[in-house]
Amino acid sequence: MKKKATIIGANSYIARNMIHVLVNRKDVEAVALYDYQSEHIDGMPNYKQINVLEEASLGFADLDVDLIFFFTGKTGTAVSFDDYDLFVDVNEKSLLNLITVYKKQQSRAKIIFPSSRLVYKGKEGVLNEDSEKEFKTIYAINKFACEQYLNMYAKIFGVRYCIFRVCVPYGTLIHGASSYGTAEFMLERALNGNNVTLYGDGSVRRTLTYIKDLCETILLGALSSKCENDVFNIGGEDYSLFEMASLIAEKYNVSVIFEKWPELAYKIESGDTVFDSGKLDKNLDYKRQMTFKKWILQC
Repeated sequence: MKKKATIIGANSYIARNMIHVLVNRKDVEAVALYDYQSEHIDGMPNYKQINVLEEASLGFADLDVDLIFFFTGKTGTAVSFDDYDLFVDVNEKSLLNLITVYKKQQSRAKIIFPSSRLVYKGKEGVLNEDSEKEFKTIYAINKFACEQYLNMYAKIFGVRYCIFRVCVPYGTLIHGASSYGTAEFMLERALNGNNVTLYGDGSVRRTLTYIKDLCETILLGALSSKCENDVFNIGGEDYSLFEMASLIAEKYNVSVIFEKWPELAYKIESGDTVFDSGKLDKNLDYKRQMTFKKWILQC
C-alpha cells in the first residue's frame, strides 16, 4: 500500500523537485500540496492555498497521512538581519503552527524537516551531527530553533519527526526550479560570458549534493523506521569554491577572479562545512547517482 504524504511549502525549490520524484514512485503518493500562492507553479491538481502564519488556515491541511514534508521557509544570510520579523515568523512560527494543528488533529505522521549547514561552526575536516554549533545569522538560529522545537514536542507530546541537514544542493529536475545557490550563481555568470568571482582565495570547502540525490535520500530516510526523532547530515562531494568555479569557468571559457571580502560577508562566513553523513548512509541503501563534474558537462 502506498504511503500518503502531505507537502507544505509545495512551491519551494526542494518541494518541486521532490514532487517530480514522487510522481514516478510506487510506494509514496503526494496526496495534498499546500503553499501561500493561489496556484501550484507546476500546475499540480492536488494543491490548495493556505497561510502557514495562521493556525486556523493550517487547520485545513490534511495531516491524516504518513509523512508531512515541511518545506516552508525563508532563506538568506545577511538579509535576515533586516527582515528579522519575517524570518522568525516564516521559519519558526509556521512550524509551531503546524505542530499545534498536528496535536489538535492527533496526527501520527512523521514530520520531515530540512535544516542547514549554517547551524555548524565551520572547521577543517568533517562535521558530524554532534559537531560544535555556531549561529552567525538570524536564519541560522531559526533553523536550529526549529530543530529544538521538534525535539521538545517529540519528548513532551509524542510528535514524530526527522531532520535532514543540507549543505549545498545544486541542479534541478524541473525547468525554472533553481536553488539560486552557489553553483547556480557561478553557472549563470559563466553562461552570460562573465568571469566567475570569488571572495578571498576561494579555499572554503562545501559538501555538494545533486537535487535528485538529495530528494531520494530524504525520501528513503522519511520511510525508514531507523530515521525517526533524530538529526542526519545528507552527504555528497567535497569541493572548494575555487574547484567548483574552475570547472565551470573552464567549460565556458571564462576566468576565475578574486575579490576582497566585503566586511559583512566576511563576518558571517561560516568557514569550511564538509559533512560526515555516515550516520545516515549506514541506515539507507542508496548510492548517489550524480557527480558535480558530470552535471557541469550536462549544463
